[in-house]
Amino acid sequence: MHRRRPTLLAALTLTAAAALTLSACGSDGSPGKGEGEIAGSDVGDESSASPSPSSSSTAAAGRPKVKLPPDLRLTFEDAETGDPVKDAVLADNAERMRAVDAAISGTDPEGKALGFYNTGKALEAAVSWVGQFEKANATVTGHVRFFDRDVTLKGTTSAVLTFCADESKGFSKDKETGEVTKTPVTKDSYVQYNTRLDKNADGVWQTSQILSTRGAAQCQA
Repeated sequence: MHRRRPTLLAALTLTAAAALTLSACGSDGSPGKGEGEIAGSDVGDESSASPSPSSSSTAAAGRPKVKLPPDLRLTFEDAETGDPVKDAVLADNAERMRAVDAAISGTDPEGKALGFYNTGKALEAAVSWVGQFEKANATVTGHVRFFDRDVTLKGTTSAVLTFCADESKGFSKDKETGEVTKTPVTKDSYVQYNTRLDKNADGVWQTSQILSTRGAAQCQA
């Protein structure tokens, strides 16, 4: 994300393997343009900041508990629609976003949640993004807000989810020195996501494809 990503990553773009394509929905743009925001987990106010998985999603065996360090917080708005299927999509998307930040911050060093909530090209993109933070010896800190989350169901096992991210209070932090890199708030502090999720045999809505657009007008706060 713009304010959270290390300077080293600012000019990086996703490799072809992570540059996904998706009709109507999308793929991930670049780490600086999306997969970095693919931030993801919350500790501290985790219970209040993220939705509880729905009954259908909690039925999945072996669902990992996602945690983040105390200095990293994600909040997810529009968590309940009144439709249990859409709510399950929103809940698993929130866990997906949290899982990526858990891998980046080291609270999930083996990436168990990363593989649980991602599949296909979205998993490749997430692993690529986490790897680039590792190369930069950086982690993430601060607060990221996800809002305008809208689900469109495509049959019984597929869905399209669009949402915005406010990264104006999210930053990168040097793992060795603890120094936080802060940058000015600009339009690029806001990102729009287009994602596809597919329900697997265990009832988990896994993100399979993701596209991000940094500076999208509809996400400006």
